[in-house]
Amino acid sequence: MSEAPAAPPAASADRDLGLLLRPPPARPAWRLLPARVAAMCVVELQKLSHDRTELYTRAVQPALWLLIFGQTFTRLHVIPTGGVPYLDYLAPGIIAQSAMFIAIFYGIQIIWERDAGVLSKLLVTPTPRPALITGKAFASGVKALIQAMVVIVIAAALGVALTWNPLRLLGVAGAVVLGSAFFSCLSMTIAGVVLSRDRLMGFGQAITMPLFFGSNALYPLSVMPGWLRAVSEVNPLSYQVDALRGLLLGTPAHLGTDFAVLAVAAALGIAAASSLLGRLAR
Repeated sequence: MSEAPAAPPAASADRDLGLLLRPPPARPAWRLLPARVAAMCVVELQKLSHDRTELYTRAVQPALWLLIFGQTFTRLHVIPTGGVPYLDYLAPGIIAQSAMFIAIFYGIQIIWERDAGVLSKLLVTPTPRPALITGKAFASGVKALIQAMVVIVIAAALGVALTWNPLRLLGVAGAVVLGSAFFSCLSMTIAGVVLSRDRLMGFGQAITMPLFFGSNALYPLSVMPGWLRAVSEVNPLSYQVDALRGLLLGTPAHLGTDFAVLAVAAALGIAAASSLLGRLAR
């Protein structure tokens, strides 16, 4: 006659019961933040894969800048560019402009998430608020990077002498993502103040053109009046354009300073948007 199976040891049972009663250990912040950023980036890529209309329509404006404004001023020879054809000089500025125009209205999405109840659900998760903002900021950078690739292809088709060095293109990607992260955080900060999509649209439209024309995207600092030069020197878009020109065209640039300013601006933007995220969710 077979013996009955032996009962599990009491220590083993207590250990299994303890695993059921105790919550799993929290993931450390250094692992949580990259996971959140990666998740948000995947969401943005999925949106583009389902609907590419936005990608095509947003390529129209930079194409017009390069085709009309760039080629016209190339023939006029009125803007000193240090011997670089004006169309070549303009192309990095248009890449930065198109990325900024995408990011500066990113706050509309977070207001939509609030109205749909998505934001409140995100805020009750264990994910820290800076991780949520960082994920959204770099997700906008992914979208801007895809837009930048479209503009680079258009510029190359127009004969712009761009570099195809993989390391330089990697630097271009970093500059685009950091710049877009800052401008999307600026948009989310404004969203946390105005709390309305209509007001955010008004603020976004009011600051995009001053940011663009108050930078070195269209002309060098040497031709600006003193007050506009002072504005350009504190405008993160100027540092992004300077980095893109140096990387894509090989013109003199201050890459260390450019990337340091963009990184600091992105960090400050994340901190500001995170501090207002709770106000937006009320």
